[in-house]
Amino acid sequence: MNATHARVMHRGVPSLDGSARKAYGAAIRVSPSPNRCASGRAVSRTARPSSRVVVASAETGELPPPVPAIDRTAKKLTLKIGDSEVVVETGKIGKQANGAVIVSEGETQMYVTICAGRDVVADGGFVPLTVNYMERFSAAGRTSGGYRKRDGGVREHETLIGRLVDRPLRPMIPKAWAYETQILQWVLSYDGNRSTDALAITAASAAAAVSDVPLSKPVCGVRVGFLPGDATPIVNPTTEQMENSRLDLLLAGTEDAVMMIEGYGDFLSVDEMITAIAAGHAAVASVCRELSKWAAEVGKAKATERLLTAPDGIYESVKAAVGDELAVAMAIGKKQIRGAAVERLRSKAIEMVSGLDKENAAYKPEDVRLACEKIESEALRDMIRSRGTRQDGRDVYTVRPISCEGGFLHRTHGSSLFTRGETQAIAAATLGSQSDAQRFDGIAEMDDRRFYLHYFFPPSSVGECGRVGAASRREVGHGNLAERALAPVLPSKDEFPFTVRLESTITESNGSSSMATVCAGCLALQDAGVPIRRCDFVVGFFFRFRLVPSSPSTLAPSHGLKSTFRHAHLSGVWKEFES
Repeated sequence: MNATHARVMHRGVPSLDGSARKAYGAAIRVSPSPNRCASGRAVSRTARPSSRVVVASAETGELPPPVPAIDRTAKKLTLKIGDSEVVVETGKIGKQANGAVIVSEGETQMYVTICAGRDVVADGGFVPLTVNYMERFSAAGRTSGGYRKRDGGVREHETLIGRLVDRPLRPMIPKAWAYETQILQWVLSYDGNRSTDALAITAASAAAAVSDVPLSKPVCGVRVGFLPGDATPIVNPTTEQMENSRLDLLLAGTEDAVMMIEGYGDFLSVDEMITAIAAGHAAVASVCRELSKWAAEVGKAKATERLLTAPDGIYESVKAAVGDELAVAMAIGKKQIRGAAVERLRSKAIEMVSGLDKENAAYKPEDVRLACEKIESEALRDMIRSRGTRQDGRDVYTVRPISCEGGFLHRTHGSSLFTRGETQAIAAATLGSQSDAQRFDGIAEMDDRRFYLHYFFPPSSVGECGRVGAASRREVGHGNLAERALAPVLPSKDEFPFTVRLESTITESNGSSSMATVCAGCLALQDAGVPIRRCDFVVGFFFRFRLVPSSPSTLAPSHGLKSTFRHAHLSGVWKEFES
């Protein structure tokens, strides 16, 4: 087949022999129906043979029925959150995604999708979930002020909101869901009345709820504020109200538990904080109940049959083989020695339970490893709750040894070295003029930042090799967390007209490095001569909570472990923290 024949075939003309091709070519060149081109010359054209044929039924002679139209009827749910209404709509847009919703609040509109892959990419030890939040400049009738006019480059603000959405939603998807899952969020219209971070959490939860991706319970996010002189917190305040608010608290949770609180306040009392959390969770619980009912009516059936299942008896077999030894290894204080001992026992369990013959092994190595991780977690929890001790031998009230050193770096404006146990941070403070302030380019109008903090977490801080370069999502999030902890104690522009930049480089990590950054950063600020206000020192603490039955030892500072927390414990926790 030559090139001419190939082109004719591509246009839908059936295969022709040589003489037929010549006759067909002559018919094209000599046509009885001339047309005029743009230049006025006569152009001869002929109709191309069509390859589209409608075949009638051989028995009845009737044409086949038409393809049924896609049902694009919108299913809507109206939610009352504070003083605003949020409308969730599905079924009209994004039909090919596993789940898609358009969420509106005032004139703000957000389009959210969730999609899941078809192939298993994980072993059941984690959820392969990615959340991407994006703001279009056209949403506010704007165009990017830089050289790049196309939207798509991820900004720090978008990364932070993506992390906020991921954090409360991830625990609601079973770890046995081993398929790549992606949540995409676009702000397509923005009225500027309220921020979009809390709305993004609710919108992502709604998309997941109506999809076939397994979701234990819907999640909702709300913002809570406190106006000066008011004893009652505001749920879902406007941006104008937030300018005078003493509290900026973002809360996310389910119908019966708080999954995340993040924010900062202007030296609120313990009672005020508890009141704000209780008001936020009351609003969250109401929305989650409505989302559950709506998703049951309009959503897809959950694909629970695709969840990975552990082989019967593997937990009992592994626990009998190495359970006692793992409990002893988890009590080793030093991180490197403990890690090496645990890894040896995992390998031993794989050999004992799986068998040396890989072809006829009773259990897969990855299943044995997951069973070991479950035993390790239970051993650590039992150590804290039953015996009141932690991995390094401390009780639940004792802080690790702390050392502080100011002026650690010779040529910086201010510096410090902060060490807490096996967690260490070097901080450096740099003072500048107004031209050194951080400028923003986004859909919301924001003032230039006079104070900003950059957090660096090199892989060497945990004894590993890894990539370096642009800030990771984790570095952006941890830096923002420490920045907000220090911002309330900085002097006003009239008192101190300098721009302040803080850097924190983590040199060791076995605990909360973001809170070590808070402590090191406060030291570096004072070393640079920044007159911090209202207190002589800022200390960062980080507590983790578990969704377990009540226990006198539920509270424990972080020691390199991940968990969630329960609203029912907060009252006792705050009282204990206050004492």
